[in-house]
Amino acid sequence: MTLDFSPTQLRAYFVCGSQDVGDRDLVAVVESALQAGITAFQFRDKGSSRLTGLERRQLGQRLHQLCAAYRVPFIVDDDVALALALHADGIHVGQSDQQIQQVLDQVRGKMFVGLSCSTPAEVEAANQLAGIAYLGSGPVFPTTSKSDADPVIGLRGLATLVSLSRRPVVAIGGIATTQLAAVVGTGARGSAVISLLAQSDNMVATVQKMLAVTIA
Repeated sequence: MTLDFSPTQLRAYFVCGSQDVGDRDLVAVVESALQAGITAFQFRDKGSSRLTGLERRQLGQRLHQLCAAYRVPFIVDDDVALALALHADGIHVGQSDQQIQQVLDQVRGKMFVGLSCSTPAEVEAANQLAGIAYLGSGPVFPTTSKSDADPVIGLRGLATLVSLSRRPVVAIGGIATTQLAAVVGTGARGSAVISLLAQSDNMVATVQKMLAVTIA
């Protein structure tokens, strides 16, 4: 049974894949994050990942089982076939990934859909589409986690996108703990992070900081 989308799931949104954890076990890292209280997990295994397709699917199955045990949505990045095979709760796609309408048609009724939007034009286009649950907007700050990241939009740019969007927005890109309050001060419903949690030396404390900020 898949989990329905709720904007509260965007508060402490962890994005991670095997390429983000070095020699550590991704399952152990994600379980630590779940125990600490993350509200969503996105399986984004790409870039410098060395996993085969079968290994990625097997890892995804283990991660989905973990997320289900904690009642936290398991979201797959970009790969519709993988998301469907894993019966994911959601899928997140970018502007350069598969055409969003095609994705919506393929997964309608099976999982919720998140879409990356980094410009007012992209948000306005997303507003015209039925079936999108939330937007991921950024990068708010410079990031080293994505080699193909869009230009930095800053807090002012994020606030503009939030004001234009008809859906809840989760901020993405280079967010540090000292910036969490300013991010939600724009009206964003939370932060989606890779390095902040993947490289945290105190997962519980970091997640608690994400959960502690007051939504505007």
